[in-house]
Amino acid sequence: MKKTMFALAALGALASGSASAQNAGDWVVGAGWFHLAPQDSSKPLTVTSPVQSVLPGSGASVKDSDTFGFNIGYFIDSHWAVEGVLGVPPKFKLNGTGTLGRVGQLGEARQWSPTILAKYFFNEGNDAFRPFVGLGGTYVWYSDVKLTSNLQGALASQFHQSPYAVNTTAKLDSAFAPVLNAGVAYQFDKHWGVSFSVSYIPLKTKAKLTTTTVSGLPVARSEASLKLNPIVTYVAATYRF
Repeated sequence: MKKTMFALAALGALASGSASAQNAGDWVVGAGWFHLAPQDSSKPLTVTSPVQSVLPGSGASVKDSDTFGFNIGYFIDSHWAVEGVLGVPPKFKLNGTGTLGRVGQLGEARQWSPTILAKYFFNEGNDAFRPFVGLGGTYVWYSDVKLTSNLQGALASQFHQSPYAVNTTAKLDSAFAPVLNAGVAYQFDKHWGVSFSVSYIPLKTKAKLTTTTVSGLPVARSEASLKLNPIVTYVAATYRF
């Protein structure tokens, strides 16, 4: 009986984690790994000029991506915190679907999405294990947008041009998006801990393509709308000071 009581007391002490109190004015920094899994859908590629037309059955899908991430949070009190999150811009690859499936990879781009979250931590500040929920926003933009030679050739054929006579460039629209977040944090001691979170970002963008001759004269413009709606998981080691 004494051994059982001692074991229960030890478990209770571990769960309470009194050395891990999170109070007003505390800062927590973290570094870890992001996995971004787009829940994507797209509309058909539409030629907007010189004559509007739709490429029937065309579509695109975005592959998952991973990257390294950072976060820094400030506790307003023992429950509420404000956190900034930033990842090394992941590279996303875009593949053709439907009538564009034969083209294979259409292109790639890097996504920038710094995020601000307001987070509420359950349990008490002295508890080692603390679930949390968060709500915030992100501003998303893209860089290093590149189209593959396969897509270049397919677009040249669509516009009845030689692949060597035209060039197509692309731009992805920037956008603000809300972020829904939930997870758990565990504090090992006064300073070190770990956290795991899942975020959902309802996000859409529009790809705008411009096809010109090699001398720069416009041939055609086209666009396609993409819903990305990524589910983002993030596991990090944290340090409190």
